[in-house]
Amino acid sequence: MNVSQDMSILSLVSQASIPVQIVMVLLLVVSLTSWTYIFSKHIAISRAKKDTTRFETDFWSGGDLNMLYQAAASRRAENGALARIFEAGMAEFSKGRQNRVAEGNLLDGARRAMRAAYQREMDALEANLNFLASTGSVSPYVGLFGTVWGIMQAFRGLANVQQATLASVAPGIAEALVATAIGLFAAIPAVIAYNRYSHDIDRLSIRFDSFIDEFLNILQRQVR
Repeated sequence: MNVSQDMSILSLVSQASIPVQIVMVLLLVVSLTSWTYIFSKHIAISRAKKDTTRFETDFWSGGDLNMLYQAAASRRAENGALARIFEAGMAEFSKGRQNRVAEGNLLDGARRAMRAAYQREMDALEANLNFLASTGSVSPYVGLFGTVWGIMQAFRGLANVQQATLASVAPGIAEALVATAIGLFAAIPAVIAYNRYSHDIDRLSIRFDSFIDEFLNILQRQVR
């Protein structure tokens, strides 16, 4: 018997029981989906950081707000999250001034418009983070289920063996442990990515909140 061949990873997976194989396939699908979200979320957050920094630079350069608003409105499809928040607030403010809305209602309208835009942007940034969190917390237990099932099957097979040896039970235990390894392979990157992206999104949220407050102060000075 070729032991090295029998104990290879592919051999262990192919010889595993059907429930264990189902667990392995499920974990591999979850892992691939998780990695897809990890890369797409990295691109989205990196772009959001870059766009936010660029707009903050333009906003605080001292230019005219109306010109900045017109520029933002003309390239709406290319705008970042912060530019869209600014555009929503400025549009509501300009509309209120044209309708001669009272100062308090004017600022409240701009605030509500920016808060609504802020929430939409945060929802977009946080999309699929729950999947990464679920993958990180559930995958090890799914892999453990496959391991427990495989070990149970391995020990049940000893009932038909007159003399139990380590060599007779080792392949069954090894193939069962592969399920746990795949579960950890799916969970660890998901947990790391979730923690990192949650931190990055929180930092962006703070920048958005600060901008809204500072922009409202500027608008308040304009209506006095």
